[in-house]
Formats: sequence, structure tokens, C-alpha cells
Amino acid sequence: MTTTEFDTSLPSIRQLQELLRQKTLVEWKLVNGDSLIGKLAWQDHNCVCIVDSTDRQITIFKQAIAYYQAK
Repeated sequence: MTTTEFDTSLPSIRQLQELLRQKTLVEWKLVNGDSLIGKLAWQDHNCVCIVDSTDRQITIFKQAIAYYQAK
């Protein structure tokens, strides 16, 4: 049986949920060196979706994220 809920005991899940709730602007640094700035729109087990300053939605696989930091 698989679960669709996040394991909220994991700090990374709690941190992303807090960024989502607070609509915090975040810089996302990707493993390929690209940098994106936007607010978290949603997350699932594999991806996050951010919305940039032009309201463009960008879906990023979590494996592609080197790090992120609140702006």
C-alpha cells in the first residue's frame, strides 16, 4: 500500500509547506547551475511548482534542485 500524504516528520517537507503557506519568495538553484526565483505553488513527492514574477508556472523535479533559499 502506498500513501499519498507527505511525511511531515521530515524537516524538508515542513520547510517547503511553510514557504508555501507564507507565500515566500525563494531562489531555487538547480544542479545544472540555473537559478530561478519564484514562490512555491505546490509540491508533490517528485516535483515542486513555482510561480515566477511574470506568473509563469515552472515545474521542477526535486532531483534537479541543488538548494533553495528564502529571499
